[in-house]
Amino acid sequence: MSGLQLLWFFLIGLLFSGFFFLEGFDFGVGMAVQSLAHNEEEKDQIVHTIGPVWDGNEVWLLTAGGAMFASFPYWYASLFSGYYLILLTILFGLIIRGVSFEFRHKVEAHQKQLWNWTLTIGSTIVPFFFGVLFISLVQGMPMDADGNVWASFGDYFNLFSIVGGVAMVLMSYLHGLNYISLKTDGPVRERARNYAQFLYWVLYLGLVVFTLLLVLKTDFFQLHFIASFALTLLIVVLTVVAHVAIFKGVELTAFLSSGLSLVAVVVLLFQGLFPRVMISSISAKYDLLIEKASSSPYTLKIMSIVALTLVPFVLAYTAWSYYIFRKRIALPVVHAGEK
Repeated sequence: MSGLQLLWFFLIGLLFSGFFFLEGFDFGVGMAVQSLAHNEEEKDQIVHTIGPVWDGNEVWLLTAGGAMFASFPYWYASLFSGYYLILLTILFGLIIRGVSFEFRHKVEAHQKQLWNWTLTIGSTIVPFFFGVLFISLVQGMPMDADGNVWASFGDYFNLFSIVGGVAMVLMSYLHGLNYISLKTDGPVRERARNYAQFLYWVLYLGLVVFTLLLVLKTDFFQLHFIASFALTLLIVVLTVVAHVAIFKGVELTAFLSSGLSLVAVVVLLFQGLFPRVMISSISAKYDLLIEKASSSPYTLKIMSIVALTLVPFVLAYTAWSYYIFRKRIALPVVHAGEK
């Protein structure tokens, strides 16, 4: 395995980590529109917390997919063909979620409810099916020597993958609640903190179940015991830190901790895959390895030069955007064009 192959495996993991940290709270905010707000004004307040940033956050997913296509075309081919329907469902969730932001501000007040529900449903679908995708991926799929995935319904949806999907929804929702408490004033802020204080107790139980299934259903602890144990412990510690911070009213710490716990989950899954990118449940000799799935050294070299040149500007622009829109959103919310 070359250094460039290792670099691009790391970069794809980094892109997915950035996606779940930033888009994770977007999903949580979308779920909170129907579950947290008590009236239309509060729903507008919640939506406005992510209004300037939600579409930029989704770029991380597009970049991750593009990077996978260019750097690991065999991984991309096996993953996207084997998970075609699940990825199509994720795309459907992203589409209905995206259009809801536009339509809910253009329709009459009595028609807003439809688009509020669309936003919430889309924001729930995407993290759930991403959880199903990644967990079934690390369990292993029936993949032959040519990289073709011959999976049945039970390969995609089983106890572990469903637990993973629910856990991803719950972690995203909590991340969103922490963001709302950080970005709003008034009753919504207090309600978000109260919801989070309770739901973290539910997440603790989910983490116990998730860890047990990770030990039983994957080879993570056989192949990478120290790293798997350390990352699992880190997820628990970050969850506890976020929970304590919510009780103490240290909202930024709670938000950063919940986001980093999502990052730690992605890192856990990627280190468990290493040095593979796809695991075959038929035979270990059919596993797709990093060194076999990558593009040519020349392609990786050109991509590395472009990435290392442009990524700092992208990160700087993202940080600047969040700095510009750092203020809290309070009621009444004023829409663009209104006085």
